[in-house]
Amino acid sequence: MAAAFKDYYKTLEIPRDANAATIKKAFRKLARKHHPDVAKDKKAAEEKFKEINEANEVLSDPEKRKKFDQLGADWDNPNAGYGGRRGAPSQGGQEFNFGGTGFSDFFEQYFSGGSRQGFPAGGPTAPLERKGKDVEGDILVTLEEVMRGDVRPISLQSTNPRTGKTETHSFQVRIPAGVISGKRIRVAGQGSPGIGGAPAGDLYLRVRHASHPDFHTEDSDLYHELELAPWEAVLGAEISVPTLDGNIKLRIPAGTENGHQLRVRGRGLPKGKAGERGDFHAIVSIHLPSHPPADELELWQKLRSVSTFNPRTTAR
Repeated sequence: MAAAFKDYYKTLEIPRDANAATIKKAFRKLARKHHPDVAKDKKAAEEKFKEINEANEVLSDPEKRKKFDQLGADWDNPNAGYGGRRGAPSQGGQEFNFGGTGFSDFFEQYFSGGSRQGFPAGGPTAPLERKGKDVEGDILVTLEEVMRGDVRPISLQSTNPRTGKTETHSFQVRIPAGVISGKRIRVAGQGSPGIGGAPAGDLYLRVRHASHPDFHTEDSDLYHELELAPWEAVLGAEISVPTLDGNIKLRIPAGTENGHQLRVRGRGLPKGKAGERGDFHAIVSIHLPSHPPADELELWQKLRSVSTFNPRTTAR
C-alpha cells in the first residue's frame, strides 16, 4: 500500500537549508497557531498540529533529516533501499497501515523504528497451527493526553498478499495517564492473524510525546525555556510561567545566570503512583534586545561606562 509523500520543509514553511534554530522557531510559531487548545476549529487544528509535529520529529533529528534529504525525488522508487517497506512485503508477509496514531503512513514506512509487517508461517513444512506475529508501530500522544489519560480510536488496515483481500478493523487503545515517551502500549490480539485457528499476535504501539511549543519532557519531568531580560536576571523578578495545568508565579533570584534551572516539585507529568507527579523545571535563557531604540541604547552606553564588571576577568 503506497504512502503519499510528505514534504516536511513545506509543512514547516522553511527552506531546505534551514538550520536547527530556524526549524525550532518555525515549529514553535506554527504549533502555537494550530494548537487545539487555542484554535477555533479544533478538528482542523488537531490534524494540522499532527502534521507539524511529524515534520518537526523528522527535521529536528539530524539522522532522520539526513535520511529524508537523501530520499528526495527517489522516494517512490521501490529499489532505492529506503526502509524497504513500500508495496507488497516479501516472504509472504502481511503489511499493515495504521489510522488514528497521529503519524502518516509515509512516516511509518520510513521513519518509524517499529515493524509494520507480520510474517505468518507458510509452506509444506510449516506447522498446522501457529500464533500470528506481533506488529509494532508508533503513536503520537499530546502532553495534554499524558496529563489526563485518554482512549484513542485506532484502525488497522491489512492486505493479505496471498488473497489480495484488504481488511480494516477498528478498536480502542487506552493511553495511561503519565505514560512516558518510548514506552510501548500492548494491544492484545491485534497483530498478524494466526494460522489454523491459533490466536493472533499482539500490536505494540511505541509512545512518542508530541512536541509542544512551550515544553519538552524527560520521563515524568517537564522542562520549559524561561526567557529573561538581562535586568530581570541581574535584579531578580517575579515571572508568570506556563505549566500544563495553569500559570504559576516563579521568583527569579537576583544574579541568576543563563542556563540556571529553577525546579517546582510536583508540577510535571503524572507518575505511576496515584497523585504522584514529576517536577517542573524552568531553564533560564537570557535574551538581549537586538535593536534597542536610541534612549535605551544611551542607557546601555552609560552602564558600560560606569560598570566594573568584566566577564573575562571576574572570578566565577
